[in-house]
Amino acid sequence: MRHFDIEMNDLQNRLLDMASLVQEMIRAATVGLSGKDLKQVEKVYSLEKKVNIQEIVVDDKCLKLIALNQPVGTDLRFITSAMRINSDLERIGDEAVSISRMAKDLVKYKELKPLEDIPNMVLAVENMVVESIKAFNTSDADLAFTILKKDDEVDKLRDKIIDDIKNIIASSSSSELIQKAVDLIFIAKSIERIGDHATNICEDIIFMVHGKDVRHPRANNKM
Repeated sequence: MRHFDIEMNDLQNRLLDMASLVQEMIRAATVGLSGKDLKQVEKVYSLEKKVNIQEIVVDDKCLKLIALNQPVGTDLRFITSAMRINSDLERIGDEAVSISRMAKDLVKYKELKPLEDIPNMVLAVENMVVESIKAFNTSDADLAFTILKKDDEVDKLRDKIIDDIKNIIASSSSSELIQKAVDLIFIAKSIERIGDHATNICEDIIFMVHGKDVRHPRANNKM
């Protein structure tokens, strides 16, 4: 096997390791959000440090592969997609940190009316992340296309959650409850952004496999 191929395999494995860390961050943040184990919040912070280090290592490896080997075609698409996926994984980790910080504050306030759509939304975006990484590992553009369609479901859940929370705010005179409700709106938006980053990863996979840019389809149709 050529040295270049060995380095490309190492790049893929490093991204998969980073994805595992990010998935662990999402799970830990979710447990912290439920209030069942706030120690998981500290775990998220610890994992963030590892993810940040891995992001730098992956970016450096991508740049060296381009500079030293001058790849073209499929190899170049793989490396440029890997750089973008690397960035999206790090940002997913950032959103997990944001959720954890707000989860830590939420325990200070009285219990809010159960919002069943929040765990449903978390499950939906977690599945999107897991499946997007699977699609990357197997270069499965068809799976990536399927995941793209799930983003609308996440957006609908976000809208319903925000509407429910707004109704709670409108009917409440408790400043504590209102503060908790506002925090939950920000959490819903962070969860949605995780889904957006999973969508970005899928778009990069499609580009990697087919050389087709499916971002901003209306703009592409005018080109």
